[in-house]
Amino acid sequence: MDLVDTLRTTGAVREFLPDAVDDDVVFHILDNARFAPSGGNRQGWHVVIVKDPDERRALRDLYLAGWYEYLAQRRAGLVPWAPVTDEEAERRALEQVETAATDPGAFAEDLDEVPVLLVLLADLRVLAAVDRGFDRYTMAGGASIYPFAWSILLAARAEGLGGVITTVAIRREPEVKGLLGVPDDLVVAGVIALGRPIAQARRLTRRPVSEFATVDRFDGPPFSGG
Repeated sequence: MDLVDTLRTTGAVREFLPDAVDDDVVFHILDNARFAPSGGNRQGWHVVIVKDPDERRALRDLYLAGWYEYLAQRRAGLVPWAPVTDEEAERRALEQVETAATDPGAFAEDLDEVPVLLVLLADLRVLAAVDRGFDRYTMAGGASIYPFAWSILLAARAEGLGGVITTVAIRREPEVKGLLGVPDDLVVAGVIALGRPIAQARRLTRRPVSEFATVDRFDGPPFSGG
């Protein structure tokens, strides 16, 4: 499979066959993904490969707490935890978390059974967060971490695997850090689940370039190529 095909078919995979994935394969994935770009080439990431069954179940339970909050907001018609949102509607939605817990969510409920479970950590001491202190939601620091996460998915695709990057566990970050013995200066950037997909993606649907790219100004004409 060439690069273009890989980019166009590497989607989020949440349903896996029960097949185990060899440690050598996981090592090879991380060995290739480590060449992802990062600010100053500081590579401020750390990966915890969670194998212990008790730790996996504990991580699942922490994940579920945030997942039910996510579902409650979705049911209220909200984008969960959007930086710009109706905060009163969000507050009301989060009061309904218990009823949201009855909604289906096989991936979340079975997170501990995913063949490969990686917790991605970011070292705050080496991130160039150029928007630190701005009076808005900060974005820049993630530019040194999430390309690595995406490279893991691309490297996994090359091994015939699929996966997904999920950030829901961040909602219980102190407990996740305590579970995994994470130092204070590192934070949870996400959880990456990998395995052999029940079905490989063949064609993904995305907005065309002309819907998100404009010339010269935000309200400029759509960019449509040459």
